[in-house]
Formats: sequence, C-alpha cells, structure tokens
Amino acid sequence: MHRDRKSIRIVYLAIDVLLIVFSFYLSYCLRYNRSFAFSLNLPHFRDYALLFSLWGIALVFFLHNYRLFSTDRSLTIPRETWRVVKCVFFASVLAGLAVFLLQLKMFSRLVFGGAVFLLVLSLSLWRAVKRALLRYCVARGYHNINVLIVGAGYAGRALAGSIKKYPYLGLRVAGFLDDEKTGRVLDYDVLGSIDMLDAVIRKYFVDEIYVTIPSQRQRVAEILAQARKLNKAVRVLADNFTLLTAIEPEDKNGIEPLAGEFPFRKVRLGHIGVIPLISYIDAGPHGTENALKRAVDILVSGIFLIALAPFFALIAFLIKIDSPGPVFHNSERCGKRGRVFKFYKFRSMVAGAENHKEALRDKSEVKGPIFKIKKDPRTTRFGRLLRRYSLDELPQLLNVLRGEMSLVGPRPQTTDEAGKYEAWQMRRLEVKPGITCLWQVRGRSDLSFYKWMRWDLWYIDNWSLGLDLLILLWTIPAVLKRKGAY
Repeated sequence: MHRDRKSIRIVYLAIDVLLIVFSFYLSYCLRYNRSFAFSLNLPHFRDYALLFSLWGIALVFFLHNYRLFSTDRSLTIPRETWRVVKCVFFASVLAGLAVFLLQLKMFSRLVFGGAVFLLVLSLSLWRAVKRALLRYCVARGYHNINVLIVGAGYAGRALAGSIKKYPYLGLRVAGFLDDEKTGRVLDYDVLGSIDMLDAVIRKYFVDEIYVTIPSQRQRVAEILAQARKLNKAVRVLADNFTLLTAIEPEDKNGIEPLAGEFPFRKVRLGHIGVIPLISYIDAGPHGTENALKRAVDILVSGIFLIALAPFFALIAFLIKIDSPGPVFHNSERCGKRGRVFKFYKFRSMVAGAENHKEALRDKSEVKGPIFKIKKDPRTTRFGRLLRRYSLDELPQLLNVLRGEMSLVGPRPQTTDEAGKYEAWQMRRLEVKPGITCLWQVRGRSDLSFYKWMRWDLWYIDNWSLGLDLLILLWTIPAVLKRKGAY
C-alpha cells in the first residue's frame, strides 16, 4: 500500500508540474507571443523562465505542504479548491516579492495576473475531475478502508449511519467495541469490549479507529497510546473534548494532564456528514519541508541584512550618542534541543543592566519563569523607541543566517528561564527559536507565560510553511500597533 501511495503522489506531482508550466507559458504567450510557437529569442524569455522556475518550485512546496499530492476522501471539492487558492496566493506573494526586490521592471502585470488565474483554474479543475472519478470508484468498492468504532451508544450509531450515508468515503465498518453492549447494533456486530482493541485490530485488519466516547478521557488516552504502537490513525468525536495540554494553573482545579493523553504530534479537524472528528496523526515535518524552511531563512535573512545595512549603521550611531556602552547586547539563549547560542540584539538598556536583574525580580509583571517589566528603569531613552517598534530584534537576522534561529518559531529563552520549565514545557525546545512567533502576533508581552506556552506548542504540532508565511504577514501590523511591546 505504501508503494502505491508513493506512486500516486509522483503522478500527482507530474500532472501539477505540467499544469504549472502550461499556465506560465500560456500567460507569457498572451502578452508576447500570440503565435504560441516556442523560441528562446522571445522578449525577456530567459528572465521570465528564471522567475517562473522559482515561482513554480515555491508553489510545488506549498501544494505538498497542504497535502494536495494525495486525496483526503473527507475533503469536499470547494475545500480542496480553497487550499489550491491559498497555495497559489502564498507562492505568488513570494514571486511578487522577488520581482520587487530584484527590480524586474520588465515583468508584466498582465503576465503575473494571467499566471495566477490560470494556475488556480487548472490546478483546481483537474482535482475536481480527479475527485469525482475517485468517488465513483470508491463508492463501488475500490480501495475501501476498514474502520472500527469504539462505543456503540448514540454517538457511535450516528457515526455508523453517516458512514453508510456517504459511500464515496470508502469506509467499511468492521464493527463496534463496547464495554456494555453485545450482539448487533444497526447492521454491525459488537466485536468485544474496549480491552480487546489490540486483538480486534489484528483480527479484522482495521485501518482506522473511530472513538465516540470522548468524555471517558482516560479510556481515550489508552486507545491513543495503543493505536500509536500499532501505527493506526485515530479519529475522536469532537464533543466536549479538549486538545489543550498546557492548562493555566488557575484553570486546572488541581487536575494534572493525563499521562500519555496526547502522544500524537499533529491533530486535524474533519467531518463525516455533520459529525465533527479530531484526527490524531503521528507525523513530524517532512525533510523537504525542513530544507525549504532553512532555505527561506537563509534567503530572507541574507537579503534583509544587506538591504538594512545603512539602517543598522544609523541605529548604531544613535545608540552610541544616547548612552555609553556597546551597540549590541549579547546574551546566552537556549536553542533547539537545549543548545546554547549567543543571541544578538541592539542594546536598549544601560550598560551592565544584567547585574541589576535580580534586584528587580520581584517587580516582574509576567507569571512563570519569565522576567518582564513594562517600565523597566534600566531602559534608555532611545532604547524605549527601539523596543516599541521591535527594532532591537533586527540583529537576530544574523542568528537566523547562522542557523541558530529561524524567522518563525518560539521566542528563545535565557538559560536560567529555560532551566525552570516543567516537563510538558520542554517540548518548546524541539524546534529552532524564531524572531517572531504566534503569540507575538496575538498579544505579545500582554499574554501570560502559560498562554505563550499554549500557542508555542500549538505552533509546533501544526507547523506548516503556509502558517509561517501568515505569521510573518501578521507580524507587520502587530509591530505597527505596538501592543504589548515593552
């Protein structure tokens, strides 16, 4: 089955590449070559070919990131089309940025707009046709998936009815597991109690497990742990079920998160009919996604370091005339997997400010191991301006270029703060820290430490290249509004 899926992905990729090339060439020809005859001597052809190649590579990675080289049977045609639109939009933003930064004045807006329209049209249309054909085949028994429903109560019966109602999903119910019911429920057998999960999965060649008892949290935790060992996907009814492992102490009421409750790296929301389901998937970022993230980090940080060099010099000059001391403030921070690195910022405080930190510790306005004061007496006059607009963070582009940080990721903590993390908070160190992150665009320093953690862990579990781009775009208005910056 794995080889079949890999072959299908290759076919999807090949079709997409052909459609992308077709869209680019047609949009170019409508502007420069109405005869549509291929020639290397057409106006600006080589320049267009280079930009189209970079644009196409970015688009392929976004399509991969949105899982569009496979077919999620529960995905509707409009929702898949919307994913295509988002991929084309993100790739086009990068292409437009390249045109602007490289000053490609020869690039026609007609060609750009035509390419965007043709990409959306062609990539969406072929997927709609593919999905219609696939649904036709699956509804007639081709490549069906065996599913086991845990819980034969009202929710379990409703789910079985929805599966039967939508045969194009290709789901075949093997039966139920239930601790109270026996015999037959609807048209399916109760195959045993929930404790028999392992044996039933093996006996009936179950591919996916559907859990309809979300209120029994300890049971769900056990099922998730067993399913992960067996490499089976799990979908849980999203009724009164929380996904948050990082609960603030005042919300806990003395209840600790259950051990092993959330062993999967990713969760996704979906539906079968009107029944909402949470899918647990044990999969981290693909190697190609990590490589692209690093390539984007190098490209963007390199471009901005060169472009902002005169601005850096101006800031350095103003820091020197504002207060005595060095231009940069260097400190040790915890990076990926706890690696310590030298963290760069423009100095916004008086020289030797670190020596007064402990004396001000009791004035910290953020709960948890983080030290933050809105009106820190150590901040210089020019330093307050730098902090209000986050200009003191710009030297971290050098940390990004060196590979110690990324453009987007959890903000790096000092070694003493990271040393106070609880066990569940250590997952924050699984990825490279970033210049900006999700909680910075959701409130910045006005949020509590525990809300920082919740946003950071959500980002780690749901990371995508598209999410990174959105966070970068959201950072601009967040910085301009200056909310929570101190």
